[in-house]
Amino acid sequence: MQAKFAPVFGLLLPALVFLPLLAFLPFEIHGGGWGLIANFFGAALRPSLTPSLLATACSGIAITLAVALWSWLLSLVIGIGAGLLSAPTVSEAFWGCRWPADLLRRLLALPRSLHELLWGLILLQGLGLQPVVAVVAIAIPYGALVARVVSDQLESLPQAPFQALRVAGAPSPAALLTALGPSLLPGVLSYGGYRLECALRSATLLGVFGLGGVGADLRLSLQSLQFHEAWTSLWALALVMFLLEQGIALLRRRWWQPGAVVGQRGRELLLLFVVLLLLLFPAAQLLDLQWQVLLGPWHWPMDQQIFQWQAWWLPWPQLVSSTLLLTVIAALAAFAAAPLLLLLFSPWALMQPLLRGLGLIARLLPPPLTALLLLFVLKPGLLPAALALAFHNAGILGRLFLEGLEAQDPRPEQALLAAGVSSRKALLMARFNGLAAGYLAYGAYRADVILRETVVVGLVGAGGLGVVLLEALSSFAWADVLPVLVVYALLTLFGEELATRYRSFLLHKHPQKEGGAPTRLQLLAKPMLERA
Repeated sequence: MQAKFAPVFGLLLPALVFLPLLAFLPFEIHGGGWGLIANFFGAALRPSLTPSLLATACSGIAITLAVALWSWLLSLVIGIGAGLLSAPTVSEAFWGCRWPADLLRRLLALPRSLHELLWGLILLQGLGLQPVVAVVAIAIPYGALVARVVSDQLESLPQAPFQALRVAGAPSPAALLTALGPSLLPGVLSYGGYRLECALRSATLLGVFGLGGVGADLRLSLQSLQFHEAWTSLWALALVMFLLEQGIALLRRRWWQPGAVVGQRGRELLLLFVVLLLLLFPAAQLLDLQWQVLLGPWHWPMDQQIFQWQAWWLPWPQLVSSTLLLTVIAALAAFAAAPLLLLLFSPWALMQPLLRGLGLIARLLPPPLTALLLLFVLKPGLLPAALALAFHNAGILGRLFLEGLEAQDPRPEQALLAAGVSSRKALLMARFNGLAAGYLAYGAYRADVILRETVVVGLVGAGGLGVVLLEALSSFAWADVLPVLVVYALLTLFGEELATRYRSFLLHKHPQKEGGAPTRLQLLAKPMLERA
């Protein structure tokens, strides 16, 4: 019995982080900005509808969508190719040894360790303000992430059919495609859809830092306190994000339904592929993508030294500890928000729709903009940065948590309610208990993501490596950039390894039940479970 409820306790324990946050909050509040906060949320009901502003909002949304589409497709091409090459099964089939795949897997960890914002700022220094910078900045880390997922899922598949075809004399490419391709496709499609949602958020974030699109419009509107104009762009972005999420969810349900017609998935995939190809051309024209600049001369400051010994003498313990503290606070708060709110307000039928609405706002607001809003009422420092990261990631985690709850079998909860158990206890013992292990595993992955995202909230004076890195990049001090970049990459790689080991241990101890259309939590957890 103790082992059975251990995951549920792990689901609720992170909520303890709110106790110190609430204790310190009164000392961090200043009295000057509550009117601005009220004006901001009041403007949500009265967004500006002037024709010129609507045209500007539509133009910004179109640019952001074009960047997201191109970077997403480029990351899929890079990720699927690199994922196949970094899979030991493929390496042994083609070259008779594993070491090329192992080497490539380790090399792919380097681009994955840096946030897309860092890639964007680095490429911006070398290429200038080019639209292709935003596309490549997102595609590099996303491609490495997709490669890892493809490689992991390929290794988790049963190898017996592939080996049987090899023994029968089938060529390696044909054997891989026939034996492993159909089983690999569903997971890749689901994860690919998730990465498209992430690409839209990343394109918005890069816009906040000057790379165009709706993010740039949002930052200008907030800095000039034009909240009605900001909500025009926010509602447009919310509509696009909602339609994208619902469309991806619909396709995932259709392709996973048990009674699907044979060939239906293939026809719909082909149609989707043709539509995406047709969208690429107007997107490229809208962005005026010039790929040749990647092959041209890069404008690096040749008169500056890249390596200087004195640049490495920084207060590393203080910087690293501040970064880790920010990560832990934001990760625990983001993880605990949705389960805690559902448990506290479980008798209220409107709680889940309200959480979905708040989650959508949290996902569409980039953390830097949330941090800027919090500065209206909070002092600069770690607290507004942690709350901004927690709010954004709580929207992502909360959506997956609600999706997982809906996929749970309702009969155990109904039986407990019929036996006289309270609604909160029934929710905790039945639905939360079945979802806890998968949610904990995804929470560990999200903590790794939050560690990378600490760099994006450096503008609010949160301290840590992100602030030093952004200051060095903005002043073109490459000798100062190098040591912070190295330590930041090592820290994120170490965090990624810890998160992976924890997920594997957790999912091995508490395997997930399967059946029907798997949730995204199950699809992400399955390769890690089978590798454990």
